[in-house]
Amino acid sequence: MERIIIPIDFSGDSINALEHAIKYANNANAELRMIHVKKSLKYDEPFQFKDFDSTLGNSIEDFFEMLIEKYKPHIKTKIDYKIRVGKVYKEVCNQAKYDDSDLIISGSHGGSGFEEYWIGSNAYRIVMNAPCPVITVRNGYTVREVKKIILPIDISKGSRKKIPFTIELAKIFNAEIHVIGVRETDRPRVNQKLIRYSEQAKKAIESNNIVCKTDLLLGDNHSDTIIEYAKKEDAQLISIMTEQAESALNIFVGKYAQQMINNSPIPMLNTRNNY
Repeated sequence: MERIIIPIDFSGDSINALEHAIKYANNANAELRMIHVKKSLKYDEPFQFKDFDSTLGNSIEDFFEMLIEKYKPHIKTKIDYKIRVGKVYKEVCNQAKYDDSDLIISGSHGGSGFEEYWIGSNAYRIVMNAPCPVITVRNGYTVREVKKIILPIDISKGSRKKIPFTIELAKIFNAEIHVIGVRETDRPRVNQKLIRYSEQAKKAIESNNIVCKTDLLLGDNHSDTIIEYAKKEDAQLISIMTEQAESALNIFVGKYAQQMINNSPIPMLNTRNNY
């Protein structure tokens, strides 16, 4: 992993995402790039920093310099910033593509001074259009060492394509992975497939010298089922696939993916098939 992108709107949510990104970057020896998107060339919103004694006018550059001054002593590699103009999710994704970034870490909720709230709009659109995996973090979730990652799978082949990047993160943090088969029916055929797929995933994970556990979960609402399991296990990350088109087999799409991004108190690693 070489570069991590962090969308910054100077809300507490985006600053919290930055602090998480610093943790990931330090462990992965990756560079950090903050990106702020303005609505227009003539528009500057006077943001407020509750952690600082004063506010320097309404210059976005000033605010970025304040952030760098505050956090640079805690960063092992390099941190810089870019300012772009346009729609938030498009410009964040364009910057990630231009930089060939490996990961985006974004607040899942936030206060945008120039557009709508991130949730249900920008955060989800970033996830669905990004050229790389995206970790979404809710405000209030403090930075923690990643020691346990929950990796839910269903009976679609696509849901297992997130495994390689999940393995990469597990190596970076020396974390264990819990592969959980999630289904809404107790039919033997579905159970057998989930057990087989879980064992295949476990074999791939353990071949990378990562501790792996498996479990089978049954529940009507998959997002609630997964989140409750992750909370019970005191996990620090949930890894899901988020597809642009929903199939009859893949449950981690559409409303379930957005529900998890919206509602999970635990950071979400969102990966798509077409990277």
